[in-house]
Amino acid sequence: MATVLHVRGVAEQDGKTSLQASDFDGSVAIVASKRLYKSMLATVPADMLPPLIPLVPLAKSLQKIEASLKKGDVTLLASGDPLFYGIGRKLMEAFREQEIQFYPALSSMQLCFARFGIPWDDAKIVSLHGRTENLLAAKLLGSPKIFLFTDPENSPDSIAKRLLEECGKEDTSHTTVYVAENIGNLSERLFEGSLLETAAEAFRDPNVMILLNNKSSSAVTEPFGLAEDEIQHSRGLITKGEVRAAVIHALSLPVSGVLWDVGAGSGSVGLECARLFPELHVQAIEKEEEQWHNIEANRSRYKTWSLQLIKGAAPSALESLPKPNRVFVGGSGGNLEKILGFSAKQLLPGGIIVVNAVISKTAELAPKILHQLGFKVDIKTVAVGRRTYPHGEKQQFNSIDIIVAKKERQES
Repeated sequence: MATVLHVRGVAEQDGKTSLQASDFDGSVAIVASKRLYKSMLATVPADMLPPLIPLVPLAKSLQKIEASLKKGDVTLLASGDPLFYGIGRKLMEAFREQEIQFYPALSSMQLCFARFGIPWDDAKIVSLHGRTENLLAAKLLGSPKIFLFTDPENSPDSIAKRLLEECGKEDTSHTTVYVAENIGNLSERLFEGSLLETAAEAFRDPNVMILLNNKSSSAVTEPFGLAEDEIQHSRGLITKGEVRAAVIHALSLPVSGVLWDVGAGSGSVGLECARLFPELHVQAIEKEEEQWHNIEANRSRYKTWSLQLIKGAAPSALESLPKPNRVFVGGSGGNLEKILGFSAKQLLPGGIIVVNAVISKTAELAPKILHQLGFKVDIKTVAVGRRTYPHGEKQQFNSIDIIVAKKERQES
């Protein structure tokens, strides 16, 4: 008869579990962490339980589980719901041919929302457990309601400090933090405060947290289609909305990765890209101080925390940046050949370079340079005309060539 791996979710209350000895009938081994096993012993004597297999180190535990399943059923204990950011996925990968039955309990996420009386059906769930995030603000401040699984490295206070460093006090003043420590245990503690107050606290592990962002980017306006007067710029120097749309279409943006916006100006193209794909790291490279203020003002207004201003002239300002998936060249400052040469070398396989050619010299040189660099080059010409119906006079703008160069993927 085939054996079964029983995976029981456990919700602790006052340092105890609701498990009974009968829950382990037929099992030849029990798998649990030290903490869960200790909590279980508060109600079930050890002499009534099968032998213990420590959950960690996990690799060794999986080997022992496999050996034990040849003799009979095995019961594994996990916190909350094993299939919700738990060990369930790992077990399914490790024992693909094995019958596994799951018995979920209330998760720490459900308990946390219940403790604070906050509905969670509209929450975004993020796990930082064992992870390193480079764009923390973009991930955590872009939605109205975020639930976070933390760990000792990504503790609530360290997360709060990073968000304050990335965005500043003013732009994070509308965020409220809720933290539940040791939820369900005698030492449970609930905390509510601002990011500044959270950064000054110390929290015991394990804990989970909620962020409520009263002014998140998703609540500002629609994610695409800003008019020129909705973007701070100087002296009319801004890419027209119709051209912006064509450029972003030509870039064929990935959901995540890196976009270089070279000669960003007011940053209108990078701003729209960051609003469309919050997990795309947009680096706006600009040498003029006047434009730096525009980029920073637009970033703050639209809460596009994945957009980073790089002050300096290309190509030297590009040298320390991560390799891009996409490059948009809106302005070159007379360094077009060097910018394209360096960008081509750094561009990841399958990447795309798009150049806006406003002047005839760029329209002539850019395709030639990119072709010589081995790219497949296409040229699109956009002519924008506007008028207001029924009596507005037609306004005609100069046509612009959009040069699109694709880097072929290398054969594996």
